Amino acid sequence: CDMAEQEPLLVGITPAMREGSGMVEFSQRFPERFHDVAIAEQHAVTLAAGLACEGMKPVVAIYSTFLQRAYDQLIHDVALQDLDVLFAIDRAGLVGEDGATHAGSFDLSFLRCVPNILVMAPSDEDETRKLLSTGYLHRGPAAVRYPRGTGPGTPIDPALAPVEIGRGRRLRKGTGVGILAFGTMVAPSLAAAESLKASVADMRFVKPLDEELVLEFAAKHTLLVTAEENTVAGGAGAAVSELLAAHGIVMPVLHIGLPDRFLDHGKPQDMLKSVGLDAAGIEASIRARLKALRPTTKRPSR
Repeated sequence: CDMAEQEPLLVGITPAMREGSGMVEFSQRFPERFHDVAIAEQHAVTLAAGLACEGMKPVVAIYSTFLQRAYDQLIHDVALQDLDVLFAIDRAGLVGEDGATHAGSFDLSFLRCVPNILVMAPSDEDETRKLLSTGYLHRGPAAVRYPRGTGPGTPIDPALAPVEIGRGRRLRKGTGVGILAFGTMVAPSLAAAESLKASVADMRFVKPLDEELVLEFAAKHTLLVTAEENTVAGGAGAAVSELLAAHGIVMPVLHIGLPDRFLDHGKPQDMLKSVGLDAAGIEASIRARLKALRPTTKRPSR
């Protein structure tokens, strides 16, 4: 709404998710610039492409799981033509009581393989605002993925300032272990890092990755850890490993994320705990990998 006050070309589109994606106020304040296309996700994305062709700046507010239904349109109608569309992807990651059908487990994997698109994962409320501003002001396809529910309570800067594209944040300096955290995994990674005396970075961008930051962490640590609330297969961690391989870097890497199975209903915090994506689980996974990396002492032969 704040951006729409300044940007007359901003148009909001949602496929029957006005309430769920927090578009009620926008629809009331800017009714002539709001389009609820009903349960027609493919149409929502193609409508955005058409509006972008005519010089508008569409923002598509959509659940991660429902963007899967419009994947062909995202690729062919938006990304292939490098059109100026922002995807505000709600319910990314686990969704608690909404169940397995609504979990946003795959968007980082299916987005980062698409050319031209900017992919961002904010870590808190203020970062969400900053990265939405970044995506809006970027000329071309952009996606910001954020979870259902409440954030950690970070104060929000009222400005609409963007951040530098492809630049993460160094949050904690440590030794031995370097954690590259994406989105919601920043807070539990910081908590786990205290007892581990590990370094932590908020990566912010999945595409493009902050290559300088990744290479710096690889050079200064003996174990590199990636953490994301997305399936490990093809996700943000996989992008880090691909970057290391491209530079010929061989080192221990631990990918922490959603397992290769569908997760049923439950309270979000209980679900995260069950798959090791809370602070204790992240710490336990890292300690287990460190233990496995320690050289074993061989008994002298007789």
